Amino acid sequence: MREFLTTRRARVAPHRVGLPAGSGRRVEGLRRSEVAALAGVSVEYYTRIERGGIGGASPEVLDALARALLLDDSERAHLFDLAHASSPVARPPSRRNPTTWAPHRSLQWVLDAVTVGPAFVRNGRMDLLATNALARAFYRDVYDMPGQAPNIARFTFLDDRAREFYPDWDMFADVTVAILRTEAGRDPHNKELHDLIGELSTRSGEFRTRWGAHDVRHHGTGFKTFDHPVVGEMTLAYEGMGMEAEPGLTLTVYVPEPGTPSAERMRLLASWAASGDEAVLGAEVGDEATR
Repeated sequence: MREFLTTRRARVAPHRVGLPAGSGRRVEGLRRSEVAALAGVSVEYYTRIERGGIGGASPEVLDALARALLLDDSERAHLFDLAHASSPVARPPSRRNPTTWAPHRSLQWVLDAVTVGPAFVRNGRMDLLATNALARAFYRDVYDMPGQAPNIARFTFLDDRAREFYPDWDMFADVTVAILRTEAGRDPHNKELHDLIGELSTRSGEFRTRWGAHDVRHHGTGFKTFDHPVVGEMTLAYEGMGMEAEPGLTLTVYVPEPGTPSAERMRLLASWAASGDEAVLGAEVGDEATR
């Protein structure tokens, strides 16, 4: 809580909230006293909150802090998650062991029914828990990390192939860390999540820098570009949907725009996923290139 509020406070220039910048300011962004005044609480109370004493804060106070610090929807939700986790009566969220959890048959049927693009279920730790055939083919390198369960975050920061798979690697790295930071606020006592964050922090300076920024994100919809090692570059739309029957899990579907080169390459990937014969697919890709 201390680091999140401190980084958000430092980010807000005084003029953005109608305060004079003045001279001789010793802090970047807003002072604690200014945040307290904007939120309508005492400096002492805000200082206690920033130091971690947020467990008893009311929703009204949290909303006032969110407005004072110009938090976006993801950051506001993260603030509420942190407050909830600090409550002495908070219940830990549902967790699933990625090595033992299995999807309901109906969920697997839903995933398998998606035939135009990758469809998969992940948790907040970014473990791939369930997929359709296209998702396994799409994330083939994620599944090819020896001795590790398929995890998108570990692949992003610890596998050199990720920098080729993600043409805009920096953007993907930022999003990955923001998703993990969001999950850490929702479930701060999750040992498996702590272990992953510790591993990535130890082995990746790029991860450590981003983790210290305390940025959070709700990953809902948009477009991303990938460079698949078999079929080449594809720009895909994505939709991420929370699962009512499995709180904490996200169902994501990637699809190409119909009639585009990305759609043709996805069709080729589906052909390979169905046959499992990369040599045959390579011949099809070559045929496409000559047409």
